[in-house]
Amino acid sequence: MNQKNTKAILVVSFGTSHNDTRKVTIDAIENDIAAAYPDFRVYRAWTSKMIIKKLWKRDGTHIFTVKEAMHQMMEDGICELIVQPTHVLNGIENDLMKEDVLSYSDHFSSIRFGTPLLTSTRDNNFVVEAIAQDLGASLSEDEVLVLMGHGTTHYANSVYAALDYTFKDRGYSKIFLGTVEAYPSMESLLRQIKAIHPRRAVLAPFMIVAGDHAKNDMAGDNPESWRCQFEQSGIEVSCILKGLGEYPKIRQLFLEHIAESA
Repeated sequence: MNQKNTKAILVVSFGTSHNDTRKVTIDAIENDIAAAYPDFRVYRAWTSKMIIKKLWKRDGTHIFTVKEAMHQMMEDGICELIVQPTHVLNGIENDLMKEDVLSYSDHFSSIRFGTPLLTSTRDNNFVVEAIAQDLGASLSEDEVLVLMGHGTTHYANSVYAALDYTFKDRGYSKIFLGTVEAYPSMESLLRQIKAIHPRRAVLAPFMIVAGDHAKNDMAGDNPESWRCQFEQSGIEVSCILKGLGEYPKIRQLFLEHIAESA
């Protein structure tokens, strides 16, 4: 095996059971990485065992867990490894992933980690500007942009509130960021948004993929969905089912994190 085939990049994602959004998000990120690093073999692993099990049962498609990917790379003779997560935060999923990878450290000559999307203040500012320029630029005077993040019990969840503040601090007063499962909550956002009396709220996921949360919790017909709650408050709603992985600037940031991996 020649030297270039002993180097690999393992791209670790939470995963999704929605093939439509996977093709334009996770696949697109992996394809960009493969194009930027032709001397590296690119492997995929997902951290959601529930989604992995669902895909196997439904489609007969097997996705590696992190440990399975590490075993495969050992068998393939990989020596130098870069691990790049597509996670948004340095949260629970990322911590567990790193533990799994490092348990195999004796089998590789080097293991380096790229960081999740939002790791530094520079990352935060970059993503704020990317979203504002792509989605915020088309807002009319009586519209607001509402971004739905996932949320976590991990202390890294504080990034969401920091980003929401950063949008305002950088002059984007009509862009709001909340979470499905933590703070800022939908209730908090709704109070703030109702106070400025917009005609319409444009909803978009602040997640790598536009999967279950985007299609159901954000844009669904359930009375508890964000769309229905805004409509019940007398605010018109339009939904953009576009995951963060679809934005070229977001994918570029992941490439920068690989280049900075340590």
